[in-house]
Amino acid sequence: MSGRGQRERRRVARGLALLGTVLVLVLFGGVGGASAHAALTGADPQDGSVLKTAPRQVTLTFTESIGLLDDSFRVLDPGNRRVHTGEPGHADGRSDTARVTLPKGLGTGTFTVAWRVVSADSHPVSGAFTFSIGKPSATVAPVPVDPAGDRVSATLYDVARYFAYGGLALLIGAAAFVLVCGFPGPVRRLLLAGWWTLFLSTFALLLLRGPYERGTGPMDALDPSVLNETLVSRPGLTLLARLVLLAVVAFHPVRADRREPAVLALGALLTVSLAVTWAAAEHASAGIQVPVAMVSSVLHLLSMAVWLGGLTALLTALYRSAEPLPAATVNRFSRLALGSVAVLVVTGVYQSWRGLGSWDALTSTSYGRVLVAKLVAVLCLLAGAAYSRRWAGRLMMAAQERVEAAVAVAERVPETVGAPAVVDGAVSGVVSGASTTGDTAAGGADSAGAADADDITGDGSAPDPAPAADPAPDSAPSAETARYRRALRGSVLAEVTVGIVVLVITTLLTGTQPGRAATEAAASSATTAAGEPAGAPTVIPFDVGTPGGHGKVQIELTPGRVGENSVQAVTFGPDGGIVSVPELRLTFTLESQRIGPIDAELANRGGYWGADGVTLPVAGTWTMRATVRTSDIDQVTVSKTVRIG
Repeated sequence: MSGRGQRERRRVARGLALLGTVLVLVLFGGVGGASAHAALTGADPQDGSVLKTAPRQVTLTFTESIGLLDDSFRVLDPGNRRVHTGEPGHADGRSDTARVTLPKGLGTGTFTVAWRVVSADSHPVSGAFTFSIGKPSATVAPVPVDPAGDRVSATLYDVARYFAYGGLALLIGAAAFVLVCGFPGPVRRLLLAGWWTLFLSTFALLLLRGPYERGTGPMDALDPSVLNETLVSRPGLTLLARLVLLAVVAFHPVRADRREPAVLALGALLTVSLAVTWAAAEHASAGIQVPVAMVSSVLHLLSMAVWLGGLTALLTALYRSAEPLPAATVNRFSRLALGSVAVLVVTGVYQSWRGLGSWDALTSTSYGRVLVAKLVAVLCLLAGAAYSRRWAGRLMMAAQERVEAAVAVAERVPETVGAPAVVDGAVSGVVSGASTTGDTAAGGADSAGAADADDITGDGSAPDPAPAADPAPDSAPSAETARYRRALRGSVLAEVTVGIVVLVITTLLTGTQPGRAATEAAASSATTAAGEPAGAPTVIPFDVGTPGGHGKVQIELTPGRVGENSVQAVTFGPDGGIVSVPELRLTFTLESQRIGPIDAELANRGGYWGADGVTLPVAGTWTMRATVRTSDIDQVTVSKTVRIG
């Protein structure tokens, strides 16, 4: 191996190591619990209400359909003892409700209701609230510290989802590359890697589904009763269907020379079916326009897999192929990628509209912010694709010029030394794309000419040397071809790097509550709280220790009760006038129950800072900490307690 080849391989190894490091950081840095997708819009009894008589049942209403667990409700009396309830069910046959009956003789005091259900898009939703009978108790049963469930199970489940997306992209993208571009080579190994990655990650998802839904530890994955419940649930059935499809895919031939209509039709059916197992268990399966959303989700997922998986296949072919990659292959993939991008844009715009619901949700919800990050990454990916298309076009033109130069040289060679054979070989190389194989093209043409001349002499001896030809038309295009090929490798590597980031952000997006649902929940909460007295403003003085760097923060928490609240904060300067600060952060902590800190995620709304949907799960004396930054280097954190009823 030449020194330049060794240096190139070391550079590729370092690039792949860096890529893997970035992927790990993004994966595990972004793995926290997935946000709930179905949002609670109402409860009967209402959160924090005081009733004269004991209710006969507890009813919850959500923004979308939900599934129930055996342990969906836990009702605790004032002494922290569990109340024996009936079986959970849907109220009045409505799939967006959950109801449980209460026994007679509850007594008086404050009762705590902890609930956990599964939203229609397969993500668990949990929460807690209180109500009182007669009058509030002096003591209240504590709510679990982490109502979202076991962190280990949630993290393992999210990691398995990342690998499932990656395996699907490798499997479909590599298969499309082989069939469309006609260059199997080292790409076949990607098919095997994609299949195994998708199969093992799907199997892990099936085992972890039960603990993930119930919020229990990963050891519950081995509990036969938990696994049996998973197998009869909709998410479990989609995972089982995916495993069956993968078993069928294992016997499906993927070869560039097998393009019979029946084989291609079966492959297309299997590919679409795999994508449907995702759409049936994600955002598309719930909300508005479900049929259209399902079709859009399938097309979006397939286009993503063809583009990103195909890029990985192209990168593998560029670096691992024993012979230089034909420019015609690169050109065919360029057209395939362009079509995939067009589908991605159309379906992405529709899904963004469906998930957001309004322009305000683009900046005021977590879904909108993650979507903005994805859009930025996609724009970077499109920029990389534009560079790749440019280098691919130049490579194709250089290859064409190289063949034309070879034909011109061959035409100047006397016919007695096999000129017709040289011309015929050059022309056939243009048609097949093999003549664009880089620095070895001229050597191949010369050896072909020598072989034909050998046949003409008939005695096996070398023919008379051909008249010397001007080497300039051949050497210059060869250098250009090598340069264009190196540039193409670099741009494709950059595309794959950004593509992995896009894939990770997409997975995060599927684990985030859509902006439309968050907005509906906030609106419902505001309607429920209408007519209730607003919480009293809380004033916290601050001083960063610099001249003029003191003032106060006035915080208004409405309605100041258990459940969802809205926050408005205004900062005042030394003269008592309203001032603007670069940053204001606010957190809530209930030390007695070890809950928090809960970040209010304040946003600058022009003149004041505000946030909606700040959920405080239990009553008590909370510590409210405000961090005020007055400059790039000056900030201070102050705190004050606030009573949540």
